Amino acid sequence: MLASLRQRNYRLYFIGQLVSVAGTWMQTVAQSFLVLDLTHSGTQLGLTTAARFAPMLVFGPAGGLVADRMDKQRVLYVTQTLAGLLAGAFAVLLATHSMRLWLVYLLALALGFVNVCDNPARQSFISEMVSPADLPNAVTLNSVSMNLARVFGAALGGTIVAGLGLALCFAANAVSYLAVLISLAAMRRSELFPARRARKAPGQVRQGLRYVRQTPELLIPLVMIAVVGTLAWEFQVTLPLMASKVFGRGAAAYGVMASVMGAGAVAGGLISAARQRPCARRRARALCVAAIGWGTAILAAAVAPDLPLELVALLFVGYGSITFNSMAKTSLQLAAKPVMRGRVMALWALAWLGSTPVGGPIAGWLAQQAGPRWSLVAGGVATLACGLLALPALTRIDRQPPAQSQHAIAATHIVLQ
Repeated sequence: MLASLRQRNYRLYFIGQLVSVAGTWMQTVAQSFLVLDLTHSGTQLGLTTAARFAPMLVFGPAGGLVADRMDKQRVLYVTQTLAGLLAGAFAVLLATHSMRLWLVYLLALALGFVNVCDNPARQSFISEMVSPADLPNAVTLNSVSMNLARVFGAALGGTIVAGLGLALCFAANAVSYLAVLISLAAMRRSELFPARRARKAPGQVRQGLRYVRQTPELLIPLVMIAVVGTLAWEFQVTLPLMASKVFGRGAAAYGVMASVMGAGAVAGGLISAARQRPCARRRARALCVAAIGWGTAILAAAVAPDLPLELVALLFVGYGSITFNSMAKTSLQLAAKPVMRGRVMALWALAWLGSTPVGGPIAGWLAQQAGPRWSLVAGGVATLACGLLALPALTRIDRQPPAQSQHAIAATHIVLQ
């Protein structure tokens, strides 16, 4: 279950991420209710969420190229420092009563530009901290750390917003980035597994797009991730609206809902990490099964009649989210050539996070017009449909003899090491 944590560099990274992402979830809770306090509008909540991810939609592939060309550890020093400074700016503006809606948009957009380079660097750096045999476990445990941080960060953020005010959440997030910077500084470079960097040449972004288009074991999962990311992964919009407009509660209730969903994800991640390493001949089909199960759980959350039953459903939503996400990331990392991994993971970030500028406003508008439950219905139906429609194609890929694909050979060798 914890195999990859035996490697010192990844253990440091895991701890740093755990602290930092807890701070990020405190800020996420605070920002959602800041926008609702300023506007009382689900559509505006969706738009501010979209502003954070809009740069990823436009510049995501270029950020992946930066990760492939440069030292990922040094990229993370810069991006994590900038993200901490932006959180500090939020805190100062709130503490001085200077915050306006346009400033929320501006700071969210600035954070989005930081994440263009930060996200692919963080995702692809995992493969340089662990041996190839431990990569699936490390990817899953990274998702576990994200969701374990959500459990504590969202609950603590909701409590602080309700009792002490918004500014403290942003200040705590600013300080939490120090944990990542310290973990990076403490790593032993001699124990890294650095990937060969891409040489500077014209057309490398197009080369990455062409590589994915010609590799079905990458293209089909990325299309699934894009659809699911657009319509289902909008819980930062739907859950605050469910808490406030459906169940008549406030920030504390939203914090509990996000924490319960995170607890389900932690449980799912630990179960996934404890399983045997994914078999290359079943990995693609498993992604479809995860999508079908997750879509069903989201639909259950959409129809839950009261908050206690909603929390039960959200446990399974969290379980399904990490199962789908970790399987998708593992499949992409194992199927991609090392020299292309940064660009492939940038496309994952583009599909998963960069789709929010489209999906966030859709979820907010749908919640505003028809009710928050219908936003969840749209996401659940889309996820379920993706799993069912992709199942035949991915089953055929799983059944291909490894000799038909050099990527399948490479992935199989990695898994069997």
